Amino acid sequence: MDDERKSSKAGEQAAEGLRKATSKEEAKNESKMGHDLAKGSDRFEERSKSSDGKSAEEKQKG
Repeated sequence: MDDERKSSKAGEQAAEGLRKATSKEEAKNESKMGHDLAKGSDRFEERSKSSDGKSAEEKQKG
């Protein structure tokens, strides 16, 4: 059972490559925008509002 949950070397390398690419893309976007992207809960709210203008709380209420 434990063997099924262990990640392979190829999987670890792919994940590391994805993290690096994402970080590079985020840095490029932040540079273009002139400010850092929101992180954590602020980012959640930003993404939620960007889809339809409502916050997550407003969507849950109705």
